[in-house]
Amino acid sequence: MGIMKFLAEAPPSIRWRLAKAVTTIVYRRAFRALGGGTVVVKPLVLRGVERISLGKRCAIYEGAWLATEEGGNLAVGDDVYLGHDVHLHALDDVTVGSGCVIADGAYIGSSTHLQGDLSTVHGTGPIRIGDRCFIGQRAIILGGVSIGDGAVVGAGSVVTRDVPAGATVGGAPARVLAGRLLNQLDRSGSTGR
Repeated sequence: MGIMKFLAEAPPSIRWRLAKAVTTIVYRRAFRALGGGTVVVKPLVLRGVERISLGKRCAIYEGAWLATEEGGNLAVGDDVYLGHDVHLHALDDVTVGSGCVIADGAYIGSSTHLQGDLSTVHGTGPIRIGDRCFIGQRAIILGGVSIGDGAVVGAGSVVTRDVPAGATVGGAPARVLAGRLLNQLDRSGSTGR
């Protein structure tokens, strides 16, 4: 077996160890902040890393696109999982709380191109994702949105407005499917019938 074939087909444990070394040697010096135990595995794009802060024990998987533009900061809390091909783009600030899971292919961005002016990117407002949130596969979260602690965004959803803490949202545009009302009913023992 040739060395190139071995590297191309390397098992995940070997890719993880290589990524851990690159993170320690290269990324730790480039990012604004990078917490201990965080590993960045083969990102697709890293841009504006001097405005990116990653917390402790984060796992950022293959194909991740982490970018900031002048004036925008990206801050990710501790113990965050960013799946394969996750795209985080900050023209206005983007904040991801601790303990979040952002599944494969999700897009979270605070920028857009205006109709008739596709050559320039414009801010759409800051994004704040609370602690312990789950963002489903290929979900889209647009600028100016706040997602409360413990919220769940369903796969393929397009979030265009704020999501209350503990709520589950889904659809395009995303709407509340479950959340505070169900939690209140569970505590009171009433079914509302």
